Amino acid sequence: MIANDHLKVLGKIVSCLKDSPINWVVTGSLGMALQGVPIQVHDIDIQTDKDGAYEIERCFPEYVVEPVRYSESEKVRSYLGMLEIEGKVEIMGDIQKRLGDQSWEKPVKVEYYRRWVEVGGMRIPVLSLEYEHQAYLKLGRIEKAEMLRSWLYETEAG
Repeated sequence: MIANDHLKVLGKIVSCLKDSPINWVVTGSLGMALQGVPIQVHDIDIQTDKDGAYEIERCFPEYVVEPVRYSESEKVRSYLGMLEIEGKVEIMGDIQKRLGDQSWEKPVKVEYYRRWVEVGGMRIPVLSLEYEHQAYLKLGRIEKAEMLRSWLYETEAG
């Protein structure tokens, strides 16, 4: 179940970005929940490219708690920022995951994996669950990847 607060914040985001050329998607637990996966949603994760991350930040200057900046961890690097709009909204641009050979994959082009869902009168872009499954495997988040794989299999099997 998606909380009304999350839908209200999504409405603000969709409204600001609907006429924009930015390629963006809702990802993480909210993206999954919007596609029917029974999962608890704690925050909103937005994935885009580098320019999109800065543009989204410019749409919501009064809500910026961490400005978009380059960030790198052991497994992931991206342009990362944080908004506080009735809860946490994480912005991630040009995400790259470290591969088994320690090189970095190319930045994710979200438009290749984008699906659209209709919720509460809004048309919302989300990352496909198949892509999310593969991303969690690459990150070593096996439990979440397995949950998605099981849900996808059960859904396809009817």
